[in-house]
Amino acid sequence: MILRLDRIAIDLPEPKAPSPNAASAVQELMGGRFGEMSTLMNYTFQSFNFRGRDKLRPFYDLIANIAAEEYSHIELVAYTINLLLTNSTAQGTDPTKTPLASALDARNHYHFIASGQTALPVDSMGNPWNGSYVFSSGNLKLDLLHNFFLECGARGNKIRAYEMTDDPTARAMIGYLLVRGGVHVVAYARALEKLTGADLKPLFPIPDISNQKFPEARKLEDQGLHRIMFRFSPEDYRELSKVWNGPHPEDGSELVVEDAIPAGAPPPNLPEEPQLTAPGVDPEMLRDMMSWMENGKRFR
Repeated sequence: MILRLDRIAIDLPEPKAPSPNAASAVQELMGGRFGEMSTLMNYTFQSFNFRGRDKLRPFYDLIANIAAEEYSHIELVAYTINLLLTNSTAQGTDPTKTPLASALDARNHYHFIASGQTALPVDSMGNPWNGSYVFSSGNLKLDLLHNFFLECGARGNKIRAYEMTDDPTARAMIGYLLVRGGVHVVAYARALEKLTGADLKPLFPIPDISNQKFPEARKLEDQGLHRIMFRFSPEDYRELSKVWNGPHPEDGSELVVEDAIPAGAPPPNLPEEPQLTAPGVDPEMLRDMMSWMENGKRFR
């Protein structure tokens, strides 16, 4: 079960201007092969399908706990997309004045045709996320290798999306995900080391650039966020610390489990988009409907 709180992971700054094309780039971090939907569903299914849990409890706890954190990452990416799309078209309710005309220049028309200028479960080109991205082999070593690869691939995509836009909202979100995704890279590497005795430290970092190069990520790492594994449960996943311990492979700082869910921040309150009647209803139409309903009762 998931305990959901009405908070998001970090306080997102306002965009400097609406940017549908930046929103489209960020969609890759949502619904792309290496996006947050993929990390969530990979670890969720692996935790559902985990066999031999009593014998391998620390590894189950790790995968299940990281799956819970990934839900918050999807939420953060979605709000970033939504903020970048807000006010990207003219405000108005007269469809003859083409209030969505500016959308013709946007890379992803789905944001305007298939949704209320909001996030979708698609990649940067509008291709839907699909379940073939989920890998759950039933072999723990193979699943952990895949998860390490998945997190490294996700890190590469985040870096490229960061390099595509200087928008403060997108960069704040990406900086946070670079740090927290970095935790998951280290976690799966440490799990493989515990399971096999291999030394994976020489592989770090992938891609070969430190989070310290990104100001938004550096600020969070200076606060120690890269070495904390939050336990996303009031009582369970107690054996995380049997995997998440020892020195961080990049800076040698001590890895710690924190028995608390991050405080987070209030989610942005997204304004209405009147040309889409979202979330409202045409008042005149509503009056007609109410009149019809009252007349219907009268003639029964």
